[in-house]
This record gives sequence, structure tokens and C-alpha cells, in this order.
Amino acid sequence: MTWGWTGIRGTWATPAASESLARMADHGVNWTAIAYAVEQATAQSTELPWDQAPTVTEDEIIWAIREAKSHGLKVCLKPVVNVSDGTWRAYIGFFDWDVPGEPTWGQWFVAYTEFILHAARIAEAEGCEMLCIGCEMVRADSRESEWRALVAAVREVYSGVIAYNCDKYQEDHVTWWDAVDVITASGYYPIDRWDAELDRIEQVVDAAAKPFFFMEAGCPSRVGSADLPNDWNLVGTPSGEEQLRYYRAMFDACDARPWMRGFMLWDWPPVLYAEADAAESDDYCPYGKPAGAYVRERYLATRTA
Repeated sequence: MTWGWTGIRGTWATPAASESLARMADHGVNWTAIAYAVEQATAQSTELPWDQAPTVTEDEIIWAIREAKSHGLKVCLKPVVNVSDGTWRAYIGFFDWDVPGEPTWGQWFVAYTEFILHAARIAEAEGCEMLCIGCEMVRADSRESEWRALVAAVREVYSGVIAYNCDKYQEDHVTWWDAVDVITASGYYPIDRWDAELDRIEQVVDAAAKPFFFMEAGCPSRVGSADLPNDWNLVGTPSGEEQLRYYRAMFDACDARPWMRGFMLWDWPPVLYAEADAAESDDYCPYGKPAGAYVRERYLATRTA
């Protein structure tokens, strides 16, 4: 399960956050991706002020790791880039060749490497079992040499497992899977597309000979979301049954693939809504909803099998 998004300063290392992690752990979860974001101003900015608000502080990150481990969870630390003006990070990008006076990929990767290395040093010091070095960076995915250099720099300071989280439909477009230890993706596939997409992903996994899991996957509890699980702005009334229907289809399709290692389901916030209000929540979090009970049942069954 993914915990903590978006990593807003002041929302971690609180009694509410501690209670949230405890309730998540009670759902049979054995791994968590602790996710937080740095904000760059626009999709063409080259400054990533990861040590400034709204990003969580280093102390908050360390608190979250230790709190998760106190519940017996393995931890993947997941630093992510967001864009302050609302542009999706997949559109972060620059000219393919450097132009004087214009921002460049090289400048951006210098700042991004600093951000990721800061996370890598924390992950090493706190014994995080995995580090995710990027999330859904579709336009950046083609910058193979820069990603390889980043992975090499991370390995200088971090000894754990390194993963990259590509976006949905991008699994077969990343050319540097050999550089990381684990292939991961955001699996927001329409409910009727799971088998076809898993057939496609299986070819990537076989060719790379790497472990695979979905670093993100899930569905809002909202009418219509099973067909568009990636659209968090979809208009629809709250529906726990819609979310449950999606989870059943996703788990059944993935369980049939022995190469699929699991999920970091999306997502579990640092401040939970009251369980009594779950039926009115239309977001991804399954807490207090039929999908939450289903996840707990399936996860506990897997752990005792």
C-alpha cells in the first residue's frame, strides 16, 4: 500500500498520521511505499526545492520510515516530482538538444539527481528495502543516458533494491530496465483490459528477466471509475461497490500471472477520514469500504498460504 501522499509538510509525524499507518498495517499490508513530492514551478522549471515547504522535512520522512517499520512493514521510499501549476509530471520536458538561453534536460537532471540522492541517503541510513527513483516521467523516459547515470550515482550511496515506476502503457517503451533491479508500473488499466495488458507486460518482463510489480494500482470508489481508474477528476457519485468490482477483477487477473509479484496499492493518506464517513468518500483509499475488507482478506490469505 502507498502511504503519505503527497507528503505535505506538517501532515506526517502526528498522532493522526500514526493512527493512519496503524490502520493500514491492519489490512494485511507487508510493504509500503512512503510517497512524497517536491514541487517544481512549471513543467519547464529546472529548480526542485526539496528542502522547502510544502515538501515534508527530512525528520518527517525518517519518522514515517521508522513508524512503518514499527508495524513490521518493509519500506520502499518513493520521492516524486509534482508541478505547482497542476501540470502532470509526465509532461515535464525540454528540447531534445540544448539551446542557449533555454532550460535543458541537463540542468533538470542535476537538480533531480540531488533530490533523489537525498532520498537515497535517507533510505540507506534507515534500512529501506527499496528506493523508487522516479514516477510516471513519460517525456523523460527517453533520456536513457541520464537515467543510467542517476542509477549509478544512487548505487554509490544506497545498497538496497532500486526500482522505477513507469506510467501505464509505457512498460514496453523504457529502454533501460536492465539498469534497475525491479520493473514497476502504474497499473490503472480499465477493468476489461487487464488480461490484454498483462499479456503485453509479460513480454517485457520475460525480455528483461527482472521481477515485476505494480508500484501503483487502484480505483476510486466512484461510479464510472472502473472504466477510467486513472481519472481522479471523473464525475460520479460515491460507490464502494464500483471500487470492489474493480479490485476483484484486478486481483483475479494478476493472481493468474505467477511473474506478477504484488502491488503498492494507491493509496492511503496520512490523515484518514472517519470510518463512519467511508461511504461518502469517492477517493482511492479503500479504508472502511468493501474494497478495504476485500484487500485485507486477500492479503492475509496470501501471507498465510
